[in-house]
Amino acid sequence: VQLQASGGGLVQAGGSLRLSCAASGFTFDDYAIGWFRQAPGKEREGVSCIRNSDGSTYYANSVKGRFSISSDNAKNTVYLQMNSLKPEDTAVYSCAADQMFFSLLAGTGDYWGQGTLVTVSS
Repeated sequence: VQLQASGGGLVQAGGSLRLSCAASGFTFDDYAIGWFRQAPGKEREGVSCIRNSDGSTYYANSVKGRFSISSDNAKNTVYLQMNSLKPEDTAVYSCAADQMFFSLLAGTGDYWGQGTLVTVSS
């Protein structure tokens, strides 16, 4: 099982980035995929989740209206489009997979990928 997050980088405030989470080794359609972030000195925060079977989504209040999660089931990949980025969005972003959507909402997951760093300059 592998979750490969990519797409992080340095961007100015107000800019955009798209993160990708490529999954392999499990039945993608049976899982929900979530994005989490952790800034230095802070606890991990759930950002957004999507249930691949029906497209149900969740967004944290801090990103609602700015971030958009989507899933390409043919490519076993979940994307996180991040617009109107703010310096407070700076963090390491990781993706996780779980068969239970609500487990991801609770911050747990069956499988975790490595993180990709997003840095937003002011």
